[in-house]
Amino acid sequence: MLNKITVVGAGNVGATTAQRLAEKSLARTVVMVDVVEGVPQGKGLDQWESAPIEGFDTRIVGTNGYDESADSDIVVITAGIARKPGMSRDDLLNTNAGIVKAVCEQVKRSSPKSIIIMVSNPLDIMCYVAKEVTGFPRERILGMAGVLDTARYRSFLAEALDVSVEDIQAMVLGGHGDTMVPLISYTTVSGIPVSQLLDRKALDAIVDRARNGGAEIVKYLKTGSAYYAPSSAAVQMCEAIALDKKRVLPCAAWLEGEYGMKGLFLGVPCKLGRKGLEKVLEIELTSAERVALGKSADAVREPMAAVKL
Repeated sequence: MLNKITVVGAGNVGATTAQRLAEKSLARTVVMVDVVEGVPQGKGLDQWESAPIEGFDTRIVGTNGYDESADSDIVVITAGIARKPGMSRDDLLNTNAGIVKAVCEQVKRSSPKSIIIMVSNPLDIMCYVAKEVTGFPRERILGMAGVLDTARYRSFLAEALDVSVEDIQAMVLGGHGDTMVPLISYTTVSGIPVSQLLDRKALDAIVDRARNGGAEIVKYLKTGSAYYAPSSAAVQMCEAIALDKKRVLPCAAWLEGEYGMKGLFLGVPCKLGRKGLEKVLEIELTSAERVALGKSADAVREPMAAVKL
């Protein structure tokens, strides 16, 4: 158990993340920070009052400042505006870059030894903003992208095959957006290659749905975006770090030559432990997957170059 985890942003993603962290007892204290007066305080109190029923002792504290978050072990950043129908993740770029920059300046001051898990979109670019503003080493800045994209991919496969989600092993790499790269060559059902169970047309349809998983939810909700699955993904990363589990999860990491790329955040297989990123695992990709990963990297570099800090 860690001493303190801070969640920045008390909207749907942030509040749900805070609740899940508390219910898993990953820290003695979960601090929820938001600029809207009363919202983090009210939600935090409501969550704490659920503790006797859910059986957790983690204290949840809501605040409008960062003093209560001082010396956090992990900071999960969910702050920013949500996507609206017809809006791409990149449309959020300028507004959320300013928000994330301000947040990271506070995190650097109040929790200089923390590990940052970025959730705000556009995800890969916001990780870059965090790195530039804080100066933290790459081991301590990770993006929640591949875990969520993989969960969507696995859930759609389980639905199509009518099997348990627990039996689907899969991984999605690349940027968090339309160019993400689900690895069909590594997708199995209890060890059985998925290509033996579904034809290529069905697999391609599932891959397309996974790529557009967030947009599909935005279209339904109309006034908001996904938060149950994103919060679960962020908490899975927190759990791997807090419990030093050495989990291999697809996360956005700063590349320094892996996969022939450097100078950007991209979704790759990462081993997570108590110090954050312990290793980027380089795996063999098919020629088509490698080309797709390169295109995904190009799609990240373009908006990254447009960020003004």
